[in-house]
Amino acid sequence: MAIAAKFLYSIKLPACCDGFHKHNNKRHSLKHVVALHSALQPNGFAFEHTIRIFLVFISAFCNILSITFSGSAWAKGPLYRNHLAGIGAHDPRKRVDPIHMPWAAIGRVQTELGTRCTGFLLSPILVETAAHCLWQATTKQFVQAHSVHFLLAYQAGHYSAHGRVQRFIIPPGYKAGSANTAGLDRATLVLENPIAPPETTLHAPTTAMTVHASTPVMLGGYEQNQPDTLTADQHCTITGMQQDQTGHFLLAHTCAGTHGSSGAPLLYATPQGWQAIGIQTLAARNGAGGLATLLNTSTVFSK
Repeated sequence: MAIAAKFLYSIKLPACCDGFHKHNNKRHSLKHVVALHSALQPNGFAFEHTIRIFLVFISAFCNILSITFSGSAWAKGPLYRNHLAGIGAHDPRKRVDPIHMPWAAIGRVQTELGTRCTGFLLSPILVETAAHCLWQATTKQFVQAHSVHFLLAYQAGHYSAHGRVQRFIIPPGYKAGSANTAGLDRATLVLENPIAPPETTLHAPTTAMTVHASTPVMLGGYEQNQPDTLTADQHCTITGMQQDQTGHFLLAHTCAGTHGSSGAPLLYATPQGWQAIGIQTLAARNGAGGLATLLNTSTVFSK
């Protein structure tokens, strides 16, 4: 019962609804949504009684499952993390402070259908993310642009700014639902209004650049087992380049990142500031690492 209650109360209302509006310097909480939900209940006692009955059934159901399907599928803690794609046996990810750059340019991309990924600002009004985050497998269509929201520097229900997407741009030739065109798996989200100053944005390479094996990079995002916290692998490297089935290149790296990190920037430090040289697209099936779509297709790899 206690376990079921803890699970139920840990569920957060989706942070995308018509009541959201742009925020500037002040960070805001979603708790008022929960308070409003409680206030609108016509019969508080009846509602509470229904919840209690529901929890009893959930608790009994969980006990049945734990007996019938015991094993690794129910592993918790470190064992659970080890089964996440792109992480590996040793999890190097740490929580980072979204107040400071480059993390301040990263946010959570989410749709009103509940899909969640990572994204980052390339300008006060442009967000970059992975195209597959906007694809609906059930309808085999992309979501409506106005149903996509970007919560900048999101952290445990708080965020520094919110932007609704006006439209998005996906490269021609990208085929959703298949890794064959992973080298084109990127989407540029155009927000309705600017939500941040220019200094809170990341730069992309504007000219051809060369990356080498062991080039230090970082990867941070909102991931499956910690969706409300920005975590990052700050000590990883480039390992090479790979081609998808259509000949487009992706950067291979050793950064730990699992489901939810899609759309996160692959970060590279330059004397001029932080650059996003790739967009996290695929996580390795075994061990840490993944593939990132190039932000500048002129990027070349040298051993």
